[in-house]
Amino acid sequence: MEIPYKEIPQQPENYGPGNVVARMIDGLGYRLYWATEGLTDTDLAFKPSAEGRSILETMEHIHTMSHNILLAPDAQPYVIGAETPTYSFEELRTRTLKNLQAASAKFRGASAEDMENFKVIFQRGDQQSEFALWNLLNGQLSDCLYHTGQIVLMRRASGNPQNPNVNPFIGKTKDN
Repeated sequence: MEIPYKEIPQQPENYGPGNVVARMIDGLGYRLYWATEGLTDTDLAFKPSAEGRSILETMEHIHTMSHNILLAPDAQPYVIGAETPTYSFEELRTRTLKNLQAASAKFRGASAEDMENFKVIFQRGDQQSEFALWNLLNGQLSDCLYHTGQIVLMRRASGNPQNPNVNPFIGKTKDN
């Protein structure tokens, strides 16, 4: 199965609002791809402290938020408390990156008017809480970037640093 985001996709033709958000998602995808490339079982179990999340638990959290990001353009609710399957590391990584790729595609080309209808919706039982897209930007999208950085730091502490040739500015990683 092809895993997206080994490189950041080609830049959009304009700076329309949907393209800007799509590019942010693509940047996240690239960073996450390389933050999780080559992780070992030892890395996945690594925790900075007894109370902290392991790298694998952090990835599961990012996966949940990637699903939220994917649902927002369609104003579909994220059901809190729904049973979530357990995935292997590779499945989790692939599903998360594919969620981001699909979300980016939904944002690409969207106008400001289109994005007025994009919503973050949480559902618990019969109760729904609805939020504007702004909350996704400072919430899930920013949180995913934050946690991706944590993975980079934790894997370094675990003794398996990220490839030093990763270049988010250019969106490509030099071959060794």
